[in-house]
Amino acid sequence: MRKNKSMAQIGDKVRFLNSVGGGVVTRIAGNIAYVEDEDGFESPVLVKELVVVGHAAPAEPKKGPEAVRMTSAKVTGNTTKPAPSVPKVTEEEPLNISETAEGDKLNVVLAYEPLDLKQISHTGYDTYIVNDSNYYLYFTYLTRADEEKEWTARYTGVVEPNIQLYLGEIAPEEVSLLDNVAVQYVAFKQDKIFAIKNPGDVHHHVDTTKFFKLHCFRDSVYFDTPVLELEIVRNDVPYKRQSLKNQEMLRREEQRKRNIDRKPVRKPVMKKVRKNGDIIEVDLHIDELIDNTRGLSAADMLNLQVDHFRRVMDENLKNHGQKIVFIHGKGEGVLRNALMKELNYRYKGHDVQDASFREYGYGATQVTIR
Repeated sequence: MRKNKSMAQIGDKVRFLNSVGGGVVTRIAGNIAYVEDEDGFESPVLVKELVVVGHAAPAEPKKGPEAVRMTSAKVTGNTTKPAPSVPKVTEEEPLNISETAEGDKLNVVLAYEPLDLKQISHTGYDTYIVNDSNYYLYFTYLTRADEEKEWTARYTGVVEPNIQLYLGEIAPEEVSLLDNVAVQYVAFKQDKIFAIKNPGDVHHHVDTTKFFKLHCFRDSVYFDTPVLELEIVRNDVPYKRQSLKNQEMLRREEQRKRNIDRKPVRKPVMKKVRKNGDIIEVDLHIDELIDNTRGLSAADMLNLQVDHFRRVMDENLKNHGQKIVFIHGKGEGVLRNALMKELNYRYKGHDVQDASFREYGYGATQVTIR
């Protein structure tokens, strides 16, 4: 979350963070502020890209209920302290709420966007909730580290229909607090009849090492840059974490169905001969080895990657001169260290070097079979 930074308010004098210029904030709609310069021209700018250089005079307290925002309030179970009042959504300037044909089904995503994708090991992350539906969502976003018993409420408030809402910034040192992420929500519409939706309480157990691995950030239909997305609701169905046991049962059921549908086919044996001069490329990124990592711990995934590495090595031990490039990524070096341990003890005697930087960057190791 943002530290030592005050968010711009109407009437504040501001300057632009990433460009020349500034002025006075005249209105705010969602996460967009409208800044009027000295010539009277008004420019829309993201609130997070403004630096406050002068505050407006304190305004009179507003009457009536408002959406409540809470930061780092401790909670136990599902009850926040203090409890926010049931909101009637108000804005400095009302948003133009438009509905879509498919928007009567809830689709909600929590996303983390790196501030600097090129410095993924040291950067912070902007947090967003995306409400891709025709409903208002009154929600609470909570986090908890594995060693903690109580939850921290990072944001409580309302996100309007078909709106992407900025929730705050996560510093690199705060990532370890995101082992468990929860979103509780209630969906409703204002001033019209609507189909009622069940309240939701969605939990994710997050592998926080993903925050420091470039390949874990993917393209999204909601963002211009790669993000790490956590699914909250898809087509009215809240995300539910599958246990390892359930995943294995589903895999076996799918295999059984495939075997029933397959018909016996006879064809000649075709043995492919690979020349020693050819380079075998093996991508050890976990997403390339299995389709779904839900329920897998970091240790489980590392074991799968090392097992695949051993399989490839064992298949090629007789192919003297064979070059194999294992693509493991840069990351924190955990997988690379595991491979080097295997090569120093289980498969010692083979030539090991960094693979071509031009072709693979820093994240690959080449082994030549001897």
